[in-house]
Amino acid sequence: MESAEERWPRRAAGLGVVALCSSLLLNVLFLAHYSFSFLSPSQLLGDGGSCGLSWALLAAREAEALAAADCSGHGQVFLDGVVGADGRPGCECNRCFDGPDCSIRTPNCTADANSGDPLFLEPYWKRHAAASAVLVPGWHRLSYATTDGIYQSVELENHIRQLHRAVGNAVVDDKTLVLGAGSTQLINALVHALSPDADAAASPPARVVATVPYYPPYRTQTAMFDGREYRWEGTTAAWANASRNSSDGSRFVEFVTSPNNPDALLRAPVLRGSAVIADHAYYWPHFTHIAAPADEDVMLFTMSKPSGHAGSRLGWALIRDEKVAKRAYEYVQNSIMGASRDTQLRMLGIVRFMLANLHGKDDIFGFGHDVMRSRWRRLSAVVSRSRRISLQSIPPNQYCTYFDRVREPSPAYAWVKCEREEDDDCYEALLKARIITRSGAGYDASSRYTRVSLLKSDDDFQVLMDRVTDFVNAENYDGDALLLPRAPCYGN
Repeated sequence: MESAEERWPRRAAGLGVVALCSSLLLNVLFLAHYSFSFLSPSQLLGDGGSCGLSWALLAAREAEALAAADCSGHGQVFLDGVVGADGRPGCECNRCFDGPDCSIRTPNCTADANSGDPLFLEPYWKRHAAASAVLVPGWHRLSYATTDGIYQSVELENHIRQLHRAVGNAVVDDKTLVLGAGSTQLINALVHALSPDADAAASPPARVVATVPYYPPYRTQTAMFDGREYRWEGTTAAWANASRNSSDGSRFVEFVTSPNNPDALLRAPVLRGSAVIADHAYYWPHFTHIAAPADEDVMLFTMSKPSGHAGSRLGWALIRDEKVAKRAYEYVQNSIMGASRDTQLRMLGIVRFMLANLHGKDDIFGFGHDVMRSRWRRLSAVVSRSRRISLQSIPPNQYCTYFDRVREPSPAYAWVKCEREEDDDCYEALLKARIITRSGAGYDASSRYTRVSLLKSDDDFQVLMDRVTDFVNAENYDGDALLLPRAPCYGN
């Protein structure tokens, strides 16, 4: 007689077919509304044996077959993965796992807490695979332009505005929305848009500044593009007494990140009269409390933080002044002719699903906050036993308008300080303990600080906790001596 475990795969497969048919019908009907409304309902629905689908079903079968490979729960199979000898993509294992099905744990593996990959949301989207799937036909948006000859999806823009209104984290009604290939592209687009016109020879270049610790691309992009109309002028501390304009008549463009990356603190402008680029990438309820809608003249957001889709590369700016918005839009138009149309379609489906589930049992912000709160609790509990390292101080239990209650801290990053005099390079101190972080020196801060990402997969976070626990426990013994004789890591 079969056990329950042996019967489950067939039952799950049957449920998967039902979910697949439902998902495909929803997506085909969705696409029909926008792409091929000339098809009749009978053509869409067809007979029940194949959900009435032809090309769509073939594409879905391929995706479903790969998704069925669970890689032991420690990896993924992707449609664009490297093809093996059997002609099929294989498992891409999480760090510290190996083998064809990712079932082999690499002993004493190094924890990678460097990048801000928002993989903590991966389980959420797997749970809602059917409802969030988007099918893209081969002829979707072949043109350079979209509706009315522009480079932005009107519907996506409308839904992003709805999301901000529903969450209550930004005022959108009096602002133009400009899409870009992630907020990364829009960083320089906004610097350009707020700087004097390059043709205005009499105008000195704008001075671009930020407050330590700041997100490094503000500095690296400004220096790399080296525009005639702007230049990087370092930290706000050097210009704290500046008036509305400097002595040579140039203006300041000030990046203000709130919540800040890397320390998660809420920030405000430092310089008087500066043109502010308010980067609110992390101003969402799973990372911080929402006190009130943000309402700066220029605000920057990215899809990677509310939904986790970093690889889709979609960001947007909300800009009050029409002239500034026009210059930012022209920057995107001239550089990439708008964000990918396929990305815009996929993100429209994602935002629609997020909106439909706000404040319900499948609310992505409720899920995300639970995960990040738990991670911060666990890390804080271990580090509290240490005299060698400490975490940034985040005000506890602040009221959040979105949840309509007091919420606990749930930052995206830990800003770790090494307290011992000999640990003047905190990055190196943690690297000896097999923890890869991001040095505070990159943020123009002291090397006694280093950033630890809490955003990655459950596997990544568990390895991080193992290594931090070892690090703290070693304080009771012989310091670094217990940390060095570890086997090398051969994981991904």
